[in-house]
Amino acid sequence: MAGSKTEAPELSPDQLLAMLRTMVRIREFETAVSDVYKRGLMPGLAHLYLGEEAVAVGACTALRPTDRITSTHRGHGHCIAKGGDLRLMMAELMGRAPGYCGGKGGSMHIADLDLGILGANGVVGGGFGLATGSALTSKMQGRDDVTVCFFGDGASNQGIFHETINLASIWQLPAVYLCENNQYGLSMPVSRSTNIKSIAERAAAYGIPGMTTDGNDVLAVYATTSEAVAHARAGKGPVLVEARTYRWSGHHVGDPGTDYRSNEEVQEWKARCPIERFRRWLDGQGVMSMAASAALMDDVQRQVKAAVDFAEHAPYPDKAEATTHVYA
Repeated sequence: MAGSKTEAPELSPDQLLAMLRTMVRIREFETAVSDVYKRGLMPGLAHLYLGEEAVAVGACTALRPTDRITSTHRGHGHCIAKGGDLRLMMAELMGRAPGYCGGKGGSMHIADLDLGILGANGVVGGGFGLATGSALTSKMQGRDDVTVCFFGDGASNQGIFHETINLASIWQLPAVYLCENNQYGLSMPVSRSTNIKSIAERAAAYGIPGMTTDGNDVLAVYATTSEAVAHARAGKGPVLVEARTYRWSGHHVGDPGTDYRSNEEVQEWKARCPIERFRRWLDGQGVMSMAASAALMDDVQRQVKAAVDFAEHAPYPDKAEATTHVYA
């Protein structure tokens, strides 16, 4: 298994604390989204990232500001890890005008091109083509930017997965295809949908490196993604990375997730909480005490509450905006 905590010694204490803060921002934001949904303040559904925070943060910490990502229907964590504004994200979820897409996109369509966030996507596997095109653009323009394509285990069985990775391999594109294997595609366990031990094994079919990492260990994800990004940035072509993790909640906010998995399984994975694991490691390394990290968490809670308040009091889009940004 590639990637371990001891492989990330170059991270400064400030960088380590930034990683913890970002993980907590994702956790608190998603907790607030659940509450906002239950209060009827947002249209549509949200697919929560609770329990998977280490993947987005570890991966995005390995990127430069000019690198780009494509996201999924479970994309809030990716946006936050790449620097997204909590207020604008929450406003978008509530359908308010200041939101990232003017309140028209909602939970599954947040994008910020200035930050390199090419967009979340409501289509399973919808990011593969965008990421591959982005990587092709970098190569054609002679830049060394890398594009990371986040996708789930379910999307690995879509035809476009094979088509785009094969093309990226042939053309030696600077892309990292990062599978967040959270064990379930909606209610289908990965053990029943894929007849291999690791999705990373599929890399062999395209002649590219395949790596597997502990998706609940933020430093392991960082180390593995750093290696993959360096490979792609050096012009050696794409890499397939699998981060093994687990979503704590159901497939979306309306799914209790209790019909297809046991409470024992959920609790077993919750005991591997990536945030608590990282807090204990930081404490053991003398970087931040458990008490200090608890204070950090309280501070983040206030930031998220401010984002919710901002969104609740923001105006809805004007009726005249109903037909703008419509192209088909």
